[in-house]
Amino acid sequence: MRLTIEHTTRYRYEQPQRRITQSLRLTPARLESQNILNWKVSCEGAQLGAGFTDGAGDKLMLLTIGGNVDEIEIHVKGTVETSDTAGVLKGLKESMPPLAYLRDTALTQPDDALKELARELGAGGHDGALALAHALAGETRARVDYVIGATEAGMDAARVLELGQGVCQDHAHVLITLARLNGLPARYVTGYLHSDESGEAHEASHAWAEVFVEGLGWVGFDPANRCCPDERYVRIGSGLDALHAAPVRGISFGAGDETMDFTLSVSQGAGGPAQSQSQQ
Repeated sequence: MRLTIEHTTRYRYEQPQRRITQSLRLTPARLESQNILNWKVSCEGAQLGAGFTDGAGDKLMLLTIGGNVDEIEIHVKGTVETSDTAGVLKGLKESMPPLAYLRDTALTQPDDALKELARELGAGGHDGALALAHALAGETRARVDYVIGATEAGMDAARVLELGQGVCQDHAHVLITLARLNGLPARYVTGYLHSDESGEAHEASHAWAEVFVEGLGWVGFDPANRCCPDERYVRIGSGLDALHAAPVRGISFGAGDETMDFTLSVSQGAGGPAQSQSQQ
C-alpha cells in the first residue's frame, strides 16, 4: 500500500519566546514493512539539524529557532510504500537490548489490580510467549472500551484499567504494563494509521505497543483495533511510554503559556481517499 502523509503541528505562544529547541521524532525508519519513497520535515525560520539514529533505531532531528517567536509550524510530508509482515518488526537497526524495556515509568507503574490481572493471565497455560502476548492484548481491549475523550494525556495505566475506558494511547500503556509484569519487554510505538480493518476512516495519528518475543523479535499489537499492525500502519518512533516516544519534545525560553494544534491526513496512493484529523 502506498500511503502519503501530510502532518502539520502548530505551536502558539502567549508571549514571544527568546529561543525554542525541540527534538523531532517525525521521520520513519526504513523497515521491511515500510519503504520510504520520499520524506521531508520543514519549519520556516528554524534551523534543522542533520539528524541521527538513536539506540532504538528511531530517526531524530534537532530544531532550534531564536528571536521573538510567537508561533511555529512544523510540516511533515512524505510517501511510504508499506507491506504486511503480520506485526513482526523486521529490518530495524537498533542497539538497545530488549531487557531495557522491562523498566517501569510513571505511566506504566502497576498497581495491585494490574498485578493481579497479570498473574491471572500469565497463569493461563498459554503455549509460549507469543500466545501470551496475544492474550494480554485481547484482554486489554476487553477491559478498556474505546471511548474518545474518556481520558486525557498523562493518565497512567492503573487509572485507565480502573476507569475501563480509553483510546489507543491508554490501550498501549495497559498492554505494556501487563507484558512487563509477565517478564516480556514491551514498548510504546507512535505512527500513522490509514483506516481500521473495515476500511472505515480512523484517527490517523495512532499509537500501539510492541512486545519482544524470544526467537521472533519485536511484535506489534494494536489493542484498540484488535489486530497486529499491517500495511495500513506507518511506524515513526518508540519509547518506554507515550512521553518517551513523543514525536515532538522540547523547551522554550520565555514567559507565558503555549498551545498546540495539528492537522493530519493519510491518503492512499495518488489522489486516493484520505483519513484526516485535526485537534486543538
